[in-house]
Amino acid sequence: MLSLEQKYHLYENSVQCHSADIDFINEQYQKIHGKKPLVLREDFGGTGLLACSWTSQSPDHKAYGIDLDPEPMKYGMTNHYSKLTEDQKARMHYIEGNVLHDQEFKADVTVAFNFSYFIFKKRHELIDYFKKVKAGLNPDGVFFLDIFGGTETGQELVEETEHDSHSYFWDCDKFNPITNECQYYIHFKVGNTKYEQAFSYNWRMWSIAEIREILMDAGFSKVITFWEGEDEDGDGDGNFYISDKEENCESWVTYIAAIP
Repeated sequence: MLSLEQKYHLYENSVQCHSADIDFINEQYQKIHGKKPLVLREDFGGTGLLACSWTSQSPDHKAYGIDLDPEPMKYGMTNHYSKLTEDQKARMHYIEGNVLHDQEFKADVTVAFNFSYFIFKKRHELIDYFKKVKAGLNPDGVFFLDIFGGTETGQELVEETEHDSHSYFWDCDKFNPITNECQYYIHFKVGNTKYEQAFSYNWRMWSIAEIREILMDAGFSKVITFWEGEDEDGDGDGNFYISDKEENCESWVTYIAAIP
């Protein structure tokens, strides 16, 4: 069985690229509002890696990481928060709580990454969450989400990605085409040992079109969708551009930005 340290270390090194997320947020916010965002709210923040990194940009950057689960937050406090300077620690706040609850602060940027909002399976649940996000943003704020899809999304399959020290498995175990409810797992393999179901996700798969419509219904004035460019081999190149029409493929991951 994986220890707490191993579990989240493997996750962060397999799934997250917080530096790329921060670069994207800063670039797009600058294009939209002509200035830098300073206050970040990371919903479903888990270990708070993104939020902790946010504070290191300048003495004016503040961050809040919100999550219901104390386990990843404990890991984050030990492995990320502890490495911040005293000044940065004063500007980084872990909040063990519900993203649907009101907060006493307003954010320039709120993010819901790693598809975590897929936990809301009903349209009215998702619109309630998006309304809460909008209410928690400054007038010149931006809400950033990521989303994935493609022709393989609903297929029951296991995809393996090899890293230097381990292998990462993304497992679509079940998919109900009537409700779009799905069961995903993450497995890891270190050496000759495979750790099954290290993470479990029972979600509803939402489409870009649905998310765009629900964001507008929640009161956002504008929704921007992005698409990832391709390298010479046809793989994603990490560069995202604004788009409203693309060809589907086996698997894609992209961003959405919503403006109040």
